[in-house]
Amino acid sequence: METEITTAEPYQDFLFAMNSPVIRERYLTRLRSFFVFIGIEGSTMYERCIRFVAKVKENEENGNSKLAYACVVKFLQYQKDRYDKKEISGATVRGYYKAIKLFVEVNDILLSWSKIKRGLPRGRHYADDRIPTVNEIRKLVEYPDRRIKKAIIFMASSGIRLGAWDYLKWGHIKPIIRNEQTVAARVTVYAGENEQYYSYITPEALNALQEWMDYRRQAGEQITPDSWVGGALLCVPGLAPLIVQAGIEPGTEPGGIMI
Repeated sequence: METEITTAEPYQDFLFAMNSPVIRERYLTRLRSFFVFIGIEGSTMYERCIRFVAKVKENEENGNSKLAYACVVKFLQYQKDRYDKKEISGATVRGYYKAIKLFVEVNDILLSWSKIKRGLPRGRHYADDRIPTVNEIRKLVEYPDRRIKKAIIFMASSGIRLGAWDYLKWGHIKPIIRNEQTVAARVTVYAGENEQYYSYITPEALNALQEWMDYRRQAGEQITPDSWVGGALLCVPGLAPLIVQAGIEPGTEPGGIMI
């Protein structure tokens, strides 16, 4: 019996191209922001994806779309303006770029990505942040989900932001052994990116993550150096409102906390 082959769908093609649940959620959020910004309507992401691709295909000339190029550049310029105001980092701007690029490429829309990438921020630039207070950290770890405590301990020790989880694999965390004892661990943050840097965490933070990875292994998952550390660790219902209540919200006024 022959299997019926249907026409590929923009939304499904986009999801198929991503293996990590963390990357998938982040990219969908960024792509949704892009669609909203350029006025692509739809009650679901499935509808928005179809409408964008259809609109672009209607305006193609010799396989290239001036409309898609204009939309992408306009959106990224808006994000660059936010970067210049120190509201977001350069890595965040590139995060939007990567999500849009992936969606466009898997749907066979031709754009001059080298030309677009040339305009992205290159230097390391940070928003005006402050570290969370001890009381704010305590408020977060009181959340009734054991995954939260592990994530917060790691973030408080390493100083990484939420966006860094998108790039963090188990192999990026290397224990530092002295006299047969683990004294710390080195973390490669934003691995492979222009803003890659190293951070260090305490043995307690390493143990917290080790417990989480052991739990996943016991549940049947095959853990390797290429395994994503985030995933279900960050997919906790109510986490975003909790962060806001604690005063830890991206995009706050200068001097606000950023995690």
